[in-house]
Parts: sequence; C-alpha cells; structure tokens
Amino acid sequence: MKVWEGDDVFASAPPADLPILRDYAAIWRASEKIVYSRTLESVETTRTRLERSFDPETVRQLKERTAGEISIGGAELAAQAIEAGLVDEIRLLMVPVAVGAGKPALPITNHLRLNLQEHRRFGNGTVYLRYGLEG
Repeated sequence: MKVWEGDDVFASAPPADLPILRDYAAIWRASEKIVYSRTLESVETTRTRLERSFDPETVRQLKERTAGEISIGGAELAAQAIEAGLVDEIRLLMVPVAVGAGKPALPITNHLRLNLQEHRRFGNGTVYLRYGLEG
C-alpha cells in the first residue's frame, strides 16, 4: 500500500474522487501499521513494523488500548483473527468479476454465523457488505 505514501495516486484520479482519496491517504499516513509476512525482508512505508507471525495476544492487547478501529486485510490473516475471537465485524467488497480460482474470502475452519448490518451497491456492480458476528 505504498501508493498512499505519496501524491502520485492523485495525478490520474478523476476530480470528483480527489476528496475521498485525500481523506483516505491522510488516514493511511497517520495510522500505525503491522505487516505480517514470512518472506518480506523489510517494509518501506512509514509508521509500519514487520512481524513474522500472527500473535493473537499481541493483537488483543492492541485492540484493548486502541480507541479507534483496527483493520485486518488478507484472507489468511483475517481467518486467524476470526478464529482467535478478535473480530467484531466483517466488511467485504464483492467485485463482479469471476476468475475461476483463488483463495476463499473467509478461509475459516469453524462454522460462523453472520448478521448483515449494512449493504451498498455501487454503479460498477461492486457490492459492499458489512456483517456482525453472532455468538
């Protein structure tokens, strides 16, 4: 996500998109980030640290001392966080493209009941879904 570190992302954006892109870039730049990777040698973005393995207890402590939201991206990492009981809600963007293969969006091993809390359809057919987790 290094693209959010500079202003190049704004150069080709339609003028109508600039306010939301600038807002997101400001949020990204101000956020503390943890990258979990077994293969990366280093990270290149500011306010970012590299961890080799996901430790649920470290994330639990971070969650307890953070006033705002914590976001987790990536199917495998999200599944680990869900199974550790760290996730309060799931937000998905469903893009109307079928590629025929790939990772499941939620590769979990246990049964998971979801409660739809919000949904939005965009002009390009993409659908935003926000689910709460039920007991």
